[in-house]
Amino acid sequence: MRKQFLFIFLALIVVSASQAQTRTTRIGYIDMEYILENVSDYKEAKAQLELKAQKWKQEIEAKKLEINNLKESLKAEKALLTKELIDERETEIKFLETEMMDYQQKQFGADGNLIRHKAALAKPIQDQVFTAVQDIAEAKNYDFVFDKSSDLTMLFSNKRFDISDQVLRILNRTDKREQLTKKQLKDQEVKESRENAIDENPEMAERQKVLDERKAAREKLIEDRRLEQEAKKKEYDDRRKAILAEREAKKNGTVSEPAKTEETKTDATTAKPAAATTEPATTTTANDAAAAAAAKAEERQKIYEQRKKELEDRKKKILEEREAAKKAKEAETQKSNTTNN
Repeated sequence: MRKQFLFIFLALIVVSASQAQTRTTRIGYIDMEYILENVSDYKEAKAQLELKAQKWKQEIEAKKLEINNLKESLKAEKALLTKELIDERETEIKFLETEMMDYQQKQFGADGNLIRHKAALAKPIQDQVFTAVQDIAEAKNYDFVFDKSSDLTMLFSNKRFDISDQVLRILNRTDKREQLTKKQLKDQEVKESRENAIDENPEMAERQKVLDERKAAREKLIEDRRLEQEAKKKEYDDRRKAILAEREAKKNGTVSEPAKTEETKTDATTAKPAAATTEPATTTTANDAAAAAAAKAEERQKIYEQRKKELEDRKKKILEEREAAKKAKEAETQKSNTTNN
């Protein structure tokens, strides 16, 4: 069969060369196995068929196990059985073996259910492939289109002449035709024509690759800038929230604003650069900033209360000293008066 096919192939080439010497012969090929593996309907049906084949294998293994058990049982009991019972057991085992072999041949033989089911699954898709190949050959002026996965041995095949992807695009477009609008269908056809041109022209494919890389780099640069702007905006918002939270905590934590002495002014002036230096370079969450501000306000309130108490104690001590000095002066005055009298 292969020799006849090769002979016909060579004869067609010779005839074509003699009839059209001035025109270049265009030859393409497809890979039917590749096409079938990329058609969703075929893959789903094939998966179901494989599950069914797995069930057939399990049934065959169960039959083999049953036959082996019968053989072991006969071997163990053979010395106790009569010749008639032994012949009967052996006949039963042979019958089961024949039945198992027939079942195996029926499911997995050259003309078994597995082969026939596979052929039935591939037949509708193969018909669509043949129609698509004819359309492509007429549109692109191909003289010959071969199937790489058939009996024809192809020692070398240039990817440039592979039209399998074009056939797949036609099949997918046919499946989606009912779901697409006219505009979407037209856009799809334009896209497919561009992809077909790229498939046939390696230089165009290389040029398209460069354009895609430039487009990807440009989109990445835009995305990086957008992310940078968002980061800066988030940092600004977090800083603003932290300042507002600190002001709110300070407002709620202090009842009355005390008159600032020189000491408190010095503390305030020294606290400001410290606070400025401790501002985080990175963004913080609003909750952390509010908690830090509240803790800082509480600490300031404690310092204020402590200093207020110290001032009151000092004032009380001064008053006591004045009162003691006044009493001592009055006592000295009284003493001098009594002496004069």
